[in-house]
Amino acid sequence: MTLKPTQKGFTLIELLIVVAIIGILAAIAIPAYSTYTKKAKFSEVVNSVNGIKLAIDVCYAEGNALTACDAVDNNGVDAAEDGATVGQYVASVAVTENTGVITATSVDLGGSAYTYILTPVDPGGTTAPVGAFTWTAGGSCDAAGLC
Repeated sequence: MTLKPTQKGFTLIELLIVVAIIGILAAIAIPAYSTYTKKAKFSEVVNSVNGIKLAIDVCYAEGNALTACDAVDNNGVDAAEDGATVGQYVASVAVTENTGVITATSVDLGGSAYTYILTPVDPGGTTAPVGAFTWTAGGSCDAAGLC
């Protein structure tokens, strides 16, 4: 009686299947990781406007109209705007006078710079402060899925 030698190692087909599976997983994971890193970097831009939002909200809560709250050198809004550009991925932050619109722009995040625009919705109009602002977010980051 003769014994057949036992198989040792993997066949070429088995190795090719493993390589194909790794390739498919990499093709899915690399773009997802790229989007994830852009979102993580852009979160710094989104957070950079929080101080300005707070300064405008506090000014408004003190009984001032929106047009007075976003004026230059009024109620800490200008100081908050100056401090908002601190960050590696924040290119600029600006407040539009008389409307309170906050626009933050990122640096180039792998092929493009994105904007984050916050628009205050004044429940009492621009002359009679009532309640609190609600903020509407938009900008080019919306289409890219970053904000």
